[in-house]
Amino acid sequence: MSARESTVLERILAQTREEVERRKRERPLSADSFERERAGADSPNRFREALDAEGIGVIAEFKRRSPSAGALREHADLEAIVGAYERGGAAAVSVLTEGPNFGGALDDLRAARRVCSLPLLRKDFVLDDYQLREALAAGADAVLLIVAALAQPQLAHLHTAAHELGLAALVEVHDREELRRALDVGARIVGVNNRDLRDFSVDITRTETLLRDVPAGVSVVSESGISSPQQLRRLDEQGVSAVLVGEALMRAPDPAAAVEALTAPA
Repeated sequence: MSARESTVLERILAQTREEVERRKRERPLSADSFERERAGADSPNRFREALDAEGIGVIAEFKRRSPSAGALREHADLEAIVGAYERGGAAAVSVLTEGPNFGGALDDLRAARRVCSLPLLRKDFVLDDYQLREALAAGADAVLLIVAALAQPQLAHLHTAAHELGLAALVEVHDREELRRALDVGARIVGVNNRDLRDFSVDITRTETLLRDVPAGVSVVSESGISSPQQLRRLDEQGVSAVLVGEALMRAPDPAAAVEALTAPA
């Protein structure tokens, strides 16, 4: 990886480390305190079962902006959009909680939990156990673990810790080596990100290429660059469990209709 390619991801990770340390100082979360605040997460099985239901599912994502695309929707109303995702037939909802680059916050996850009964994924750059406890307290059912952001011992620790807390882990990969690392820690849900977080380029065929190396019994989620029913049908035929769709739904005039259109029969 060149210095230029590593800039985006490394900058985000550095900001995340600073933010997490600040939150840990300002609001310590002990085991007792976060259990008292727990807001509705159920079990790792709830998230995975939603993905493995018949047909390919849509994890509909709420995010305000991204480093590559800028602001996605003016005056985005989280409660209205998340409610629309559920009405439209989403299998689960992803909520971006990273602040400096994506405009998210844990309050977005809490708000989504209040208005949505679907399994919730906390989408963030998880580097510390503290973020797992935050996710649980805010009502998440699952967290994202990005292989490219974590050393192998850290990945293994966070994957185990998430399950011990009752959180599913969507383990995100970009290439064969990262897929090997994900499988080595026992990942049961693998997300193939078609967007390379090092330079934010998108290659939709990444999912199809890596799918050949995923063993039976592991659920696969295709992430980024998904915007059409044709893409979903093709991925469904190849055995993908779900797709994670953010920008296309956030830009849609009617998010509920947009989710329905993605999953409409041919």
